[in-house]
Amino acid sequence: MNFKKNTAKNVLFLIVFMFLVSCKTTSQSTSNKEVAIQGAHPKLILTKEGVNNIRKHLGNVPIFDRSLATTKAEVDAEIELGIFVPVPQDFSGGYTHERHKSNFLLMQKAGVLYQILNDEKYATYVKDMLFAYAKLYPTLPVHPQTRSYARGKLFWQCLNDSNWLVYTAQAYDCIYDWLSKEERDVLENDLFIPFAKFISEGNPQFFNRVHNHSTWGNVAVGMIALVMDNDELLENALNGLKTDNLTADMKDNDGGFIKIEGQRLGFFGNLDEPFSPDGYYNEGPYYQRYAMYPFLIFAQAMHNVKPELKIFEYKDGVLLKAVNALINLTDADGEFFPLNDGQKGMSYYTAALVSAVDIAYHYGGNNPELLSIAKKQDQVVLDDTGLSIAIGIKEGLEKNFTKKSINLSDGRNGDEGGVGILRNESLELVFKYASQGSSHGHYDKLSFSLYENGNEIIQDYGLSRFVNIEQKGGGNYLKENKTWAKQTIAHNTLSVNEENHFKGEFEIGSQHHSDLYFYDDKNPNIKIVSATEVNAYPGTEMLRTFAIIKDEEFEKPFIVDLFKVKSATKNQYDLPYFYLGQIITANFDYKSFSQLESLGTKNGYQHLWKEGLGNPSSENSVFSWINNNLFYSLTTTSNTSDELILARIGAHDPDYNLRREPSLIIRRKNAQNTTFATVIESHGSYSPITELALNAYSNIEKLKIILDTDTYTAVQITTVNKKTKVLIISNKDNSKEKNHTITIDNKEYNWKGSYYYN
Repeated sequence: MNFKKNTAKNVLFLIVFMFLVSCKTTSQSTSNKEVAIQGAHPKLILTKEGVNNIRKHLGNVPIFDRSLATTKAEVDAEIELGIFVPVPQDFSGGYTHERHKSNFLLMQKAGVLYQILNDEKYATYVKDMLFAYAKLYPTLPVHPQTRSYARGKLFWQCLNDSNWLVYTAQAYDCIYDWLSKEERDVLENDLFIPFAKFISEGNPQFFNRVHNHSTWGNVAVGMIALVMDNDELLENALNGLKTDNLTADMKDNDGGFIKIEGQRLGFFGNLDEPFSPDGYYNEGPYYQRYAMYPFLIFAQAMHNVKPELKIFEYKDGVLLKAVNALINLTDADGEFFPLNDGQKGMSYYTAALVSAVDIAYHYGGNNPELLSIAKKQDQVVLDDTGLSIAIGIKEGLEKNFTKKSINLSDGRNGDEGGVGILRNESLELVFKYASQGSSHGHYDKLSFSLYENGNEIIQDYGLSRFVNIEQKGGGNYLKENKTWAKQTIAHNTLSVNEENHFKGEFEIGSQHHSDLYFYDDKNPNIKIVSATEVNAYPGTEMLRTFAIIKDEEFEKPFIVDLFKVKSATKNQYDLPYFYLGQIITANFDYKSFSQLESLGTKNGYQHLWKEGLGNPSSENSVFSWINNNLFYSLTTTSNTSDELILARIGAHDPDYNLRREPSLIIRRKNAQNTTFATVIESHGSYSPITELALNAYSNIEKLKIILDTDTYTAVQITTVNKKTKVLIISNKDNSKEKNHTITIDNKEYNWKGSYYYN
């Protein structure tokens, strides 16, 4: 007997049975507590029409029914425990923080259950919780923890107070007509209006800016304004405060500007500035995921309450495009690429993306590919959008969401760099040539990371933070986020003279961006992207090109990395590759150090142990490692004066806040104009069962730069079977229509476009 399956069926039966009973008994309730069928609420996320439609389908839409049963079981258990509204005192992860966070999530869910199941116990739970807050809130000073630039009252920062109001406004909307006018007056005058004014007028440095924090603040005020029909608060939410006391030099605790002169503010300002026309959000996918919930939930509310604003059409439908962009910014397992400040492991299984997928499907033309993502998520939002998903899945309409190579522009007009994702078979290469990315940006122009089947092969470190783990800095950003994770040397890109891009200064970095040189994914065998950076180091120009090439001479597609550098002076160049796995072999001799020293004293170098040092023994250096039972080889052109440094993260880290992960650093000293040419191969496998290693060696016999001028760079790859392949990049003319003819070693090459391969 399948107990779990039968239990689920029983829960679903009880839900439907209780709904029918409650429909019958509600008509006998006192007039001031019965559902006001002719009332205006709910109107934000749920609507009268939507609720009726949901009720008609109950018991016949499996994924919706399961989601409803799970939510009901969770809320019922909490109702049994009682209501706890403690005096705030903790950072993230602490009891009071987590209790208030749990409360707003539970209130929102209970409000939805009241509407769908018509059971007054859920309305009573929300009401009692709200009145507990209405009693507590007027007594609260600002939060006792002082770290934030904008302290909240319930939480240590206004950001979390805004989270509370976004969700609680939905709960209030669900029970609005069930409450008496006197009860609503108390809640609005003692709780909601003071709350909204505190996070807006009381904290303009938080509210009046362009940042994911402010998006939450704007939406919090906007949501409660829509419930209460408060036009003044709604105007502030949509367009920002008309006056404030901000000065140009005010900064937040991450180093980001609070306000830029002449910048549009409010919800519309946060739609205009951070999103590119492709739907890429300049703070990176981790914070785009976080911001998508308020963006989309408020858009849904405004669509229902203010349809004349046509919010889903705003900026050519950028919010719906953003959902597609976010899904494309995930690996094969659905985990977001950790660009800028990003926690690894965050994926489209998070609740924010469940909501985003449901909303994008419902309002974006019922794209059947989104159904396949929703099916993997195996849950839906309990509203009109979730019902649409559930019906689509039940009817078998889903199509596989195929993630292909894509180039996503950055900047409000799409002209501030971007992110190129090259995909070929099981490999994914993420090339970042974007803008600074607000206060969450890293100093990592032209950096990249590499994945195979969802596994990191060459990694981006992400952020240095243990989110909501109180023991680690109160769950907040650690100092190592600035001293390591944001630093240039922490990324797979070029460091010059051990300095950061833009000197590691936000004010400089925010003024510049890299530029796309060319991108092409039309050839099924060659996916290629190239970008330039000329401002990271004044007087130094960088051009980096990546290609994933599928060739019958290789077991799998391989990666070519060409990094061309021109400078007005001679410099030290460090090009790291943060590989993950165990070293197998290297074709150069190196010395391992028993007494470890850090690689430097500042700019992230102080956090790298110098574990080994070698010098090239030939014009090619080959380095191989194993990861997840697959072999990888990196072959790079070498100068005899190069240094090959085996480094490991973790120096000067007494609290063990950093992961102890390795890197191979190619160091080229006293160089002015130079080119790094590297090929990365995935090949073979190892079975711990059969204990057999298959195809464990590189397929490359020789890698050579056969031409390197201002106009062209060409590399020749010779395989172990003596087959030769040539890749040529046009360094000066990126036109797709340009015809090129050049001669190299008495051989003529002719092609059209920005590159040649054969």
